[in-house]
Amino acid sequence: MAEEVKRPSKDIPRYTQISADVAYSAAFQAIGMNWAKYLVSICALKGMTTSLLVCSLGKARYTTQIARAHTIPPWFALVHPKTGTPIYATILVTITSAVVALFSSLDILWSVFSISTLAIFIFVAIALMVRRYYVRDVTPTNDLAKFLASLFVIVGSSIGIAVLWNSNVPGWIWYVIATSICFFATLWMALLPKQRVAKVWGVPLVPLSPAVTTGINVFLIGSLGYLAFLRFAICTAVMVVYYLLVGVHATYDVAHQIDQKESRTEDVNAKTNRAVFLPLQIKIQSSGENG
Repeated sequence: MAEEVKRPSKDIPRYTQISADVAYSAAFQAIGMNWAKYLVSICALKGMTTSLLVCSLGKARYTTQIARAHTIPPWFALVHPKTGTPIYATILVTITSAVVALFSSLDILWSVFSISTLAIFIFVAIALMVRRYYVRDVTPTNDLAKFLASLFVIVGSSIGIAVLWNSNVPGWIWYVIATSICFFATLWMALLPKQRVAKVWGVPLVPLSPAVTTGINVFLIGSLGYLAFLRFAICTAVMVVYYLLVGVHATYDVAHQIDQKESRTEDVNAKTNRAVFLPLQIKIQSSGENG
């Protein structure tokens, strides 16, 4: 910008003169354009409101699935009869988010939100690799051991790269070594037989794409501060305790009910088939004997 203005020393503000909270509004106010700062504030408010609504939209669907598993009251899984949307889950998520945002500072919210989102991405990437390469009672023990070893090396080398970066290790040789270890572990996993193949559409370049996803998100998590990990650990501990005390029993009961329902359905289908095809079979045999 210095070559585009007439008086760089005067026209370009120093970084100490820029507000860290409302940079654009403060800049317009400093040059006398008070009307512009209100316009910027309105647009920023609209953007934040849109982000909140989008987040509520996605989280309401997660909450619906959790409620269907009876981890939380199943009442939140009900959908509106006219729109077909999870209205109760949406209300729950929106009110809870508003209350938390009202009594929490912005730095706490973004740190917890960032580490939670990145952790979810890592878990999804790892789950994708597990789903492609492991099937219970099907995957050989030898292949399972190789897969777990390669997965451990991928995650471990990703953590090592993040530690090297945050430790300000000089040079590039250690980064090359850690990246090479991660690459060869991914290659080793790619040589293993896959137990599942996507029928319609699936994530391409497995295990390369989930391995890269794991590495990138671990690196980003490593850039967060100590307090972010502490808050994440506290939230995770609370959720784990709740799941062990409530969620495990609730999801087991639901799964047991589904199995019983499927068994009853199979019994009904079997009885229906016998009622329909047995007289027909007897009639065919009788016709053959008479003939």
